[in-house]
Amino acid sequence: MRLFYLILGVLLVAVSCSEKKETTKPYTLFVGTYTDGESEGIYGMKFDSENGILDSIELKAALPNPSFLAVSGDKKNLYAVQETSDFDSLGGGVTAFTLKDGILKELNSKGSGGAHPCHIEVSEDGQLAISNYTGGNLAIFDLNTDGSLGQTPQIVDHKVLDTAKAAHVHKAHFTKDGLFTSDLGLDALKRYQKVENKWIPAHQNSLDLPEGAGPRHFEFDKTGNFLYVINELNATVTVFERDDEGSYNPIQTEGTLASDYEGNNSCADIHLSPDGRFLYGSNRGENTIVIFSVDEETGKISLIGRKSVHGDWPRNFTIDPSGNFLLVANQKSSNITVFRRDQTNGTLEFLNETSLPNPVCLLFLD
Repeated sequence: MRLFYLILGVLLVAVSCSEKKETTKPYTLFVGTYTDGESEGIYGMKFDSENGILDSIELKAALPNPSFLAVSGDKKNLYAVQETSDFDSLGGGVTAFTLKDGILKELNSKGSGGAHPCHIEVSEDGQLAISNYTGGNLAIFDLNTDGSLGQTPQIVDHKVLDTAKAAHVHKAHFTKDGLFTSDLGLDALKRYQKVENKWIPAHQNSLDLPEGAGPRHFEFDKTGNFLYVINELNATVTVFERDDEGSYNPIQTEGTLASDYEGNNSCADIHLSPDGRFLYGSNRGENTIVIFSVDEETGKISLIGRKSVHGDWPRNFTIDPSGNFLLVANQKSSNITVFRRDQTNGTLEFLNETSLPNPVCLLFLD
């Protein structure tokens, strides 16, 4: 009988050990910054998706004003703008890196073709689009097989599109339909299609917004039927719906600010939750993340509320790969704040903050 209980005890211990929860591997986060203060360039951090803690801060690359980052689909290359006006005679710069085991090694740098590049995106077929804000144009590079920047880019000039307004290209995004760009100064999104390796205006060449709206960033839902645009200057989100001919038409505009807020504000970033049920936007000034629910059939949004970012001047924000956390880069208060995200109702709960000088862009590698 003693032997029986001894064997039973050993088996229970073995089963208990086998059922221990495996430790979640931390995610890698890259942070782009402004370097006119204490920051030196691009930083890397580790994010624990079990408890929402950031640690292991490390300078990955010294670079002037790497304010926006992008990673290739195969995760072998990382790209960064240099948001300056003096990289060369035309303005800012862009740098290509190899990325292996979290280590960045510079491949090459080139002029972006305009001053103050503020956004960068990689296509699936090996092109890189850089939005030059002050330059008022878009630079499109071909990438070499090793991920380095090719020779002379195609420059798509928005300054010639409207002589009464000052063009300020703010974001470019590749889709199966071509290339969409937001121009804050022209109050419009411009569309392009590729013909013989050159980008030309698409059949619907402009998605116009109200005067003074200032479209900044935008995001498509997974179906591509709905497009969500956050407007920096008039603090709104505009929803567009795709029609049978492939054109996008506005169907709704909602404000991002509390009705009793009377201060200055500039909207910044916008993201859908991984399941597409919630939409988030950042308010610089009110210093909040506004939260909307999304009707997946109609694409329309309904206000849930807003959450203080526990910092000043929230720029880019991101949802971690698990979908359980939302992280905010607060530029002026030099901190990254972490929120637990309720996947059922979309609300946010503040957890903690990590100090880092002038963070602007947050990019999860995983």
